[in-house]
Amino acid sequence: MRHPSLVPLSHDHHHGLALALRCRKQALGQLKPMGAAGLRERAKELVDFFNANLIAHFRAEEEILFPLMRTAVPGSAALLDELLGQHEQLRQAVPKLVTGSGLAKLIFDVGDLLERHIRKEERELFSLFEAHVDAARAEAVGAELKKILNEGGREG
Repeated sequence: MRHPSLVPLSHDHHHGLALALRCRKQALGQLKPMGAAGLRERAKELVDFFNANLIAHFRAEEEILFPLMRTAVPGSAALLDELLGQHEQLRQAVPKLVTGSGLAKLIFDVGDLLERHIRKEERELFSLFEAHVDAARAEAVGAELKKILNEGGREG
């Protein structure tokens, strides 16, 4: 069971995993509408998800969760650096999705990266958080995460 302070992030992850699967299926021609129309639809869905969810999600992780983990969990720097690099790769993909060239490969690659990123956070980062962060600190982190996520225009 996920620690309550991480549930809003896990909620985003659930939606992100479903989107990642749709991206890969779309790129492989397994979802309708197929072809260019379907790729444009999925690209728009990715951009919309990024703007509606991931901007605030990444900000919450980068401003609250990752700095805490760097101090609370010795040896977590390499994992955190990898996750930050993936955030940057996902940010850089958005303008390419908007321009709409080479969409099949791009959508597949973004879907693949999004899934690997989410699974790494859920399996590794969140497990470290739950093992090393005491209840009071976790509650405070949860409140700060919710504040940023809510500023992003969502309810959490």
